[in-house]
Amino acid sequence: MYYYFIIISVIAVILTVYDKFASKALPKNRVPEKILLGAGFIGGAAAEYVCMKLIRHKTRHRKFMISLPIFTLLHILIIIAIHFNF
Repeated sequence: MYYYFIIISVIAVILTVYDKFASKALPKNRVPEKILLGAGFIGGAAAEYVCMKLIRHKTRHRKFMISLPIFTLLHILIIIAIHFNF
C-alpha cells in the first residue's frame, strides 16, 4: 500500500512539473485540470500540493488549494483505517 502512494505521488509531481513548464512553452500540450485533480484524488494529493506550492503553480486556483488538502486528509484516514484494521 505504501508503495502505491509513493508511485502515485511521483506521477502527480511529474504531471504538475510538466504542466508548469508546458504552461509557458507548450500551451497546447497542457495537462488537463481533471487529470491533475484525479492524480491527487487517487493518492498523490500531498506530494502534488507541496509541489504546487514550491513551484508556484496553480496556487491561485481555489479548487486545487482546497481539494488537495481535503484529499490528503482522506488518504491519511484511509491509511490509519487500514493500518489499524478498522
